[in-house]
Amino acid sequence: MLFNSIDFAVFLPIVFFLYWFALQKNLKSQNILIVIASYVFYGWWDWRFLALILFSTLVDFWVGRQMESPSARKRKILLWISISVNLGFLGFFKYYNFFVDNFVEAFSFFGSDIKPYTLNIILPVGISFYTFQTLSYSIDVYRKKLEPTKDFLAFAAFVSFFPQLVAGPIERATHLLPQFYSKRKFDYTLAVDGLRQILWGLFKKVVIADNCAEYANIIFSNSDSASGSTLLLGALFFTFQIYGDFSGYSDIAIGTSRLFGFDLMRNFAYPYFSRDIAEFWRRWHISLSTWFRDYLYIPLGGSQGSIWTKIRNTFVIFLVSGFWHGANWTFVAWGFLNALYFLPLLLSNRNRTNLETIAKNRVLPSFVELGQILTTFSLTVFAWIFFRSESLKQAIDYVSGIFTLSLFSKPAFQGSSASYIILLLVTVFLFVEWLGRDDQFAIAKLGLNWKRGARWSMYAVIIFVIGMFMQTEETPFIYFQF
Repeated sequence: MLFNSIDFAVFLPIVFFLYWFALQKNLKSQNILIVIASYVFYGWWDWRFLALILFSTLVDFWVGRQMESPSARKRKILLWISISVNLGFLGFFKYYNFFVDNFVEAFSFFGSDIKPYTLNIILPVGISFYTFQTLSYSIDVYRKKLEPTKDFLAFAAFVSFFPQLVAGPIERATHLLPQFYSKRKFDYTLAVDGLRQILWGLFKKVVIADNCAEYANIIFSNSDSASGSTLLLGALFFTFQIYGDFSGYSDIAIGTSRLFGFDLMRNFAYPYFSRDIAEFWRRWHISLSTWFRDYLYIPLGGSQGSIWTKIRNTFVIFLVSGFWHGANWTFVAWGFLNALYFLPLLLSNRNRTNLETIAKNRVLPSFVELGQILTTFSLTVFAWIFFRSESLKQAIDYVSGIFTLSLFSKPAFQGSSASYIILLLVTVFLFVEWLGRDDQFAIAKLGLNWKRGARWSMYAVIIFVIGMFMQTEETPFIYFQF
C-alpha cells in the first residue's frame, strides 16, 4: 500500500478511528490492531511475503528470550543465528542473481563457459529495512543494552509497525520497542503536528519527486544523444527527485506515527544545505548512517587507531552502504565516491567541524558558507549520477557527456518547456526548506503565529498544488526497491 494512494487515504482514518475511539482504554488491543493493520498494509502489495516478516519476528523474539542465558558462548551462538537468518534472507532475495551473474562473467573472462542456475526472484518490499530493525534488537540484547522482551505482541508490533515498515526510518529497539509497553493518550497538538508533517511529505513526494522523476527518466533514458547541459539538468532533476521521494516518505511515516502517539527518529535534516560531505552524511538517511556507525564502523575501530585503520573503516562502511542499496556495481561506485569525499575530512580531523545548523540566527549564509554548500552539493550531484545509472558504462558515458562544449548550450529534451514550471517549484521548495532549517520539518512552525484564516489558506494552497501536480498513476517510492 502506498502513502500517496486512495487505498491509504481510506485505510488510515479507519485504523485511526478504531485505535483511538474503539480501543483507547486497552493497550493490548491497540497493539493487536497495529499488528493486524501493519500486516494488511504490507500484504496489500503481496501477502505471500508476510511469512518472511513473521518468521523473522519469531526467530528474533526467541533469540532474545534465550539470550537471558548466563553462558557467553550460548549468547554468541544465538546472536549469529539471528544475523545468519536475517542476512541470509536479505542475501538470497536481494543478491543471489547478482553473485551468480558476476561469477559467470568472471569465468567467461578466462574462457570458461558456465551455464548458471538463476531464479526469478521477487525482491520483498522493505526487506532491507525490517531486517536491520530486528537485527538491532538482537545485537542490543546481546550487548546488554536492552532487556529481552517477554511481550511477543509488542515485539511483533515493533517489527511490523506499518508507518515505517517498508522504507524506514530504521528504528532501534531501544527507542521504539518500549513505546509499545506504555499506554498512549491522544495528544491533539502532537496529532496536528503529525498532519502538518504528512502534508509536507506529500508535497515533497507528489509535487517535487514525482514531477522531477518524469524529466529525469526522459533524460537518463536518452542520455546517449543528449547535450551536456541537458545531462546536467537530468542529474539535478534526479537529485531533487530522490530527496523529495525519500525524505517525503520519512515525513509521512513520522507524521503518521505521531497520529498514533509514537515518536520515530528523524531521518533527514536538510542535507542539501550541508557544508561538507561529513555534514551531509549526518543529515542524509540518518537512521541508516547511524546504524552502520554503531553496528559496523565503531566495532571495526571507527576513527581510532592507525591511518590505515581509518582508511579501511571508511571504505568498508561506505562500500557496504552502497551495496545495501542494491545489487549493482553502480551503487558500489556511489559508495566508493562518497568514501573518497569523506576521507580527507577524516584524516585532517575536520569531519566534525560543521555540527550547528548553517547560518544559525542569520537569514543568509556567508559567501564562504555558500561556496561550501555549492561545492558539497556539486559533489553529491556527481555521485547521484552513478546511483541513478543502469550500469557503470552508462554512468561513465553520462559524466563524459556533461563535460563537453554542449554544456553551454540550451537544454533540449521532450517536455523541456514545461519543465521550467517544476524548476520554479523546486526553487520555492528550497526557499521554504531554508526558512524552516532549524525545525524538524520545513513547515513545522510556518504560519503558527498567523491568524487562523491565513494559516489555513496556506495549507489549502499546499493541498491545491498537490492535487494539481499529482500524477494520474500512483508512483511507488524509490526506496521500495531497496
